[in-house]
Amino acid sequence: MPQQVVRTTRVHPHLDNAHHALLDDVAKQIIEQLQEDGRRPYATIGRAVGLSEAAVRQRVQRLIDAGVMQIVAVTDPLQLGLGRQAMVGVKTSGNLELIADQLSLIDEIDYVVITGGSFDLLLEVVARNDDHLLEVIQEVRAVEGVNGTEVFVYLKLRKQTYSWGA
Repeated sequence: MPQQVVRTTRVHPHLDNAHHALLDDVAKQIIEQLQEDGRRPYATIGRAVGLSEAAVRQRVQRLIDAGVMQIVAVTDPLQLGLGRQAMVGVKTSGNLELIADQLSLIDEIDYVVITGGSFDLLLEVVARNDDHLLEVIQEVRAVEGVNGTEVFVYLKLRKQTYSWGA
């Protein structure tokens, strides 16, 4: 069964006061409760944080509507037959955001971030096997503006967490 996870955006208090205002101590406690179990009943959360079920429901909806968090099911790629994961560093020329948007359309890429440093972009690729990974890398390299890639194959995942924000 997929694990339910609450993802929160990282909010810097000096950069975005609208989101920061939503994250009072009670909101953080609600997020923490949902990060432990994304299916936890609002009544149970309410008892833990000192609010009614209706108040928790409203708070959660405000956090979701504001884009502060989302509640999603996270699957294990290995259980889905996707046995090869890799981080791919990409060097580009041209419109970086347009290239990032093009790469975001590739189904096997689940993470695209614009970076500073040696690479312009970092991508996370989830593939069935090495042959499939090679196909995806060739597709990445075919995108106009991609000048080079470096592939970092995952050998073993030691930590993955979604606990920030609470």
